[in-house]
Amino acid sequence: MQWFCKMDEMAKPALDYVLNGDIKLIPEKFINTYRYWMENVKDWCISRQLWWGQRIPAWYLPNGQFVIAKTREEAFEEAKNLKSQISNLTSQDLRQEEDVVDTWFSSWLWPISVFDGFKDPDNADINYYYPTNDLVTAPEILFFWVARMIMAGHEFRGQKPFTNVYLTGIVRDKLGRKMSKSLGNSPDPLDLIEKYGADGVRVGMLLCSPAGNDLMFDESYCEQGRNFFNKVWNAFKLVKGWEVDESLSNPNAVAIEWFDSRFNQALTEIESNFSQFRLSEALMTTYKLVWDDFCAWYLEMIKPEYQHPIDRETFERTVKFFENILKILHPFMPFITEELWHDELFGARSEGDCCIVAQLPNYGKINTQLLAHIENVQQIITQIRNIRNNKQISPKEKLDLSVKANSGVTYQDYEAIIIKSGNINTFNIVNDKVVGAVSFMVSTDEFYVPLNETIDPVVECAKLKKEQDYLTGFLRSVNSKLENERFMSNAKPEIIEVELKKKADAEAKLAIVEENLTALACNLH
Repeated sequence: MQWFCKMDEMAKPALDYVLNGDIKLIPEKFINTYRYWMENVKDWCISRQLWWGQRIPAWYLPNGQFVIAKTREEAFEEAKNLKSQISNLTSQDLRQEEDVVDTWFSSWLWPISVFDGFKDPDNADINYYYPTNDLVTAPEILFFWVARMIMAGHEFRGQKPFTNVYLTGIVRDKLGRKMSKSLGNSPDPLDLIEKYGADGVRVGMLLCSPAGNDLMFDESYCEQGRNFFNKVWNAFKLVKGWEVDESLSNPNAVAIEWFDSRFNQALTEIESNFSQFRLSEALMTTYKLVWDDFCAWYLEMIKPEYQHPIDRETFERTVKFFENILKILHPFMPFITEELWHDELFGARSEGDCCIVAQLPNYGKINTQLLAHIENVQQIITQIRNIRNNKQISPKEKLDLSVKANSGVTYQDYEAIIIKSGNINTFNIVNDKVVGAVSFMVSTDEFYVPLNETIDPVVECAKLKKEQDYLTGFLRSVNSKLENERFMSNAKPEIIEVELKKKADAEAKLAIVEENLTALACNLH
């Protein structure tokens, strides 16, 4: 004989919680699976023939009848009330069911049991923590555990047990196969940690963890994680090694304001990704902020010349930026961030003042115009570096740079950054084209780098013609969208605005390219 739990009445409210959106399954593709199970639910066999576990609280009488009770004494009182009386019945005549309950029948009580919600149903902990926020689990136990916890929560507390259920994927190899010993495609985590560090492995796993989908694991991700670890460590050593001169004024106000805005922009994106359980995307935003914006750009903008001191204001703002970076990095790289958090660079800390419990940074102002201008500045510096690479010019050799600012951007505000990061000798604002110089465009602005060599008109014409072909094709693509009535009637106004801006920028660039083609007397056919 087996014991069953009748499921029809219990399944309906548990299904309604999900279909009504009171409990969210992430990703939503699992809702259909959940719905199918709950609408086709079968009575649950809860008895197991095992030597251990929680025994089913059923008590048999000698005549085969049974009663349900918590204890032998309570069962005896129930037995005395049965219609078919047994003369001289004693409590010792009762035999408890030897079967134990299914593991899941114990586990479905977990959200309530951990806060002692059965023995003390109105205690402070259960009133504070129940229902909780998020459950992270595997999709293969969506019915066995998740659905049943929802049923138990409704049955015993009249409430859902949690709000969000984040369903993880299966770790597979890069060929999409499940990890298995027989295939030999399952690496030993301890070996990976020994090779790449715990933080490196953690970052590697998260880099290949799209929300709710299987993880295509590749050891190269762990290597990338280790490199990221080293990047953070080297940035720390760089900043800690600076000597501060109290007499120096701050020459880096623009760079500081830019990174402050960029950090706040990234923080907004990170919080948005976390709220949608897009953990891999949150990591990638953090990764780019730290590697590209902080290390590759900001530190290069503000770092003093070799063996020169830095001013107090720049140093303190940079240390504060670094401290905030440790906070947003901590969920992904808990070990290195906690280690650096307690370094003297960030001041004396009490024993309980740890990164793991530090308050996340608050949102600040975002100067979108400054972000756009610095993005142009980064493109300028990148183009200068490309010229150096193509012409095999040493990074130490200073170059002259001229700009014809068709866009109206005031480049004088960013002159110091361009000169420092691009290793520029003179930076000139001109009204006319510079003949005999290597040129490039950023937005609609024209830049010229005079070199001690003759510009090959054939090569320059070929480059301009290639740019003309690209812009013509791009413009054709944008115009096809704007001329599509269905697109124009259905697209949001801000999307249309973006397309109109793309068109205007492309037309302005194309006009400049064609003007240069004419000036060089290129064959436009």
